[in-house]
Amino acid sequence: MAKSKMSKARRRRIAIWSTFLVISLSLALPLASYSIHWLGMSASAQDASNAAVNPKSNFWRAIRGGEPGYSAVKGEGANVLVQSGGEQWRLQRESPLLSKIPWAIAGMALLLLLYHVFHGQNKLDSNGLSGRMVPRWNLFERFVHWVTAISFIALAVTGLSLLLGKKLLIPVLGKAGFASWATASITIHNVIGPIFTVGIALMIIMWIWHNFPTLTDLKWFAKGGGLIGNAHPSAGRMNGGEKVWFWILMTIGVAVCVTGVMMVAPMYPSINIPFIDTARASLQQATIIHAIAAVVWTAIALGHIYIGTAGTEGAFEGMSTGYVSEEWARQHHDLWFDQMEQNGKVLLPGEPRGAQAQLGTTYHDRPQPKLGTVYPQE
Repeated sequence: MAKSKMSKARRRRIAIWSTFLVISLSLALPLASYSIHWLGMSASAQDASNAAVNPKSNFWRAIRGGEPGYSAVKGEGANVLVQSGGEQWRLQRESPLLSKIPWAIAGMALLLLLYHVFHGQNKLDSNGLSGRMVPRWNLFERFVHWVTAISFIALAVTGLSLLLGKKLLIPVLGKAGFASWATASITIHNVIGPIFTVGIALMIIMWIWHNFPTLTDLKWFAKGGGLIGNAHPSAGRMNGGEKVWFWILMTIGVAVCVTGVMMVAPMYPSINIPFIDTARASLQQATIIHAIAAVVWTAIALGHIYIGTAGTEGAFEGMSTGYVSEEWARQHHDLWFDQMEQNGKVLLPGEPRGAQAQLGTTYHDRPQPKLGTVYPQE
């Protein structure tokens, strides 16, 4: 019986499907073996992992996470075994920011030194003084200012000692010497801090009414405030620079005072200070804010101190005696001087100083000096 021949089409289909089957199996079989091996390894790794886990690790994670438990002791944080916030605070305390930001004080001091060397003191334009004086600060204002200023210096020295002493003072004083100084610094800081805070509060109450910005202040800044060039821009009782200093006191200064009170408050548990949060986490953040704000404020204060002393001729006289010369007032606060002159507050040469002189006869009732007369200084 003759065998039937296979058609060409059928042989072609068989060849195609055979090739497809061979290729599919060559890919599927290795992948299947790899999958089985991976599943086996994962199961073994899971078993090994479960066997290696310390059964107490989850308990420790809960402790480090601050999960509270039970304690018979009552109080803030009593039910938490480990306060992780303390470690975070320590890292912030040792951060590069807090270690480098005090350089702002050195930078400001260097800037003022260069200004004084190349520019010199801002002198009065007048060749002589008329002898007429203008009352600028009363006795109470000067008392508050000097108590606050001296307190500021004491707090700056002791505060910077505590902030930087570990790196700067221990190499100089030794560990024992720095320990003694640090103990004294803490005591001085905690005692003078509240006095300083009261002084800042009184300054705000006394002078806030004179420090609201006006269009005159913008013109004052546009002319360099008298520090740059030879212009003497007009100003009232407070010029633009003094107003900026006041609002720095109102913001950064108040932040320093509030955080300082927060840090001292736990030492006096019997005194309940309203609106002051003494929780541990709040106190930790308060120390960071206090340090940064105090350093920035100290740097800016160097400029204020320089302008009020060596930087401007006649400025220190106002806060030391309460009076400034007519020439100083005209040059730096001409609008204020005009008001004082209209109100009869400008004292003639030899006229007694004090409340009676300020509130007595008006300027126009007094004998007037001839134009151009120059009187010797007292």
